[in-house]
Amino acid sequence: MLSENSKAKTLGDYLKSRRNRLQPEQAGLKASYSQRRTPGLRREEVAMLAGVSATYYTWLEQGREVTASRDIIENIGRALQLTPDEQQHLFELWNPHERAAVSSISTTLNPQWREIIGQLPYPSFISNERSEVLAWNEEAAKMLIDFDAIPDSERLMIRLLFLDSGLRRRMINWEEFTLHSVAVFRTYYDKHPEDPWFQDIVEQLCVESREFADIWKLHNIQLKTVNRVYIQTPAGDDKTVAYDIHSFASPTDHPDLHVCVYTPVKD
Repeated sequence: MLSENSKAKTLGDYLKSRRNRLQPEQAGLKASYSQRRTPGLRREEVAMLAGVSATYYTWLEQGREVTASRDIIENIGRALQLTPDEQQHLFELWNPHERAAVSSISTTLNPQWREIIGQLPYPSFISNERSEVLAWNEEAAKMLIDFDAIPDSERLMIRLLFLDSGLRRRMINWEEFTLHSVAVFRTYYDKHPEDPWFQDIVEQLCVESREFADIWKLHNIQLKTVNRVYIQTPAGDDKTVAYDIHSFASPTDHPDLHVCVYTPVKD
């Protein structure tokens, strides 16, 4: 019996989401031989494009006990026209019937790192793969959110992006930024299929925010990259500051920690 968020089910859901978004014309299939009842390609069409049997591909989507070689995974990725980030994510979900390694997520921080980011002149914070904000500097509290005023259990960037009205109002490119942020969070969700925390927080956010629920259904995947955000200053003067967000993996024994630095974009 597969658990609800098992690695096998995660792989199947991921393949299905990529199949549903790909239209026949995009895949070079000009004619449809019958009326389509579902969006995107049919399973047998993906199987044909990947050079595998329809039954084999169906079993992969269903999380059945089948073994896929690297060549098959590569062929399926090409058939689904995955981006490089999506292809890498597919490989990470490869061989879903092996039990996923349970990696711990850091929820505490060496005080030295608080001192380091406290000296940075730009808005900066440290978060883990749950998006829990563990440390921040004065500029982050000033330009982004007053993190001190938020209970520990609610100090999640993925949650604050959708539920903090002040941040949302001042973030000019909120729609674009949240699409990217949810896609990054999804990579971590899929990375930790045995951690019930991820499933619980996603279910909670889907109830609290219809917009989050709609984006989550897309099953988009994206690795952390330099991302630009436009934020109005909290002074009420309608001044907008453009930041490039640089994310660095913590050079410690906790690779799941990331230092996020909001660097102002020079004119």
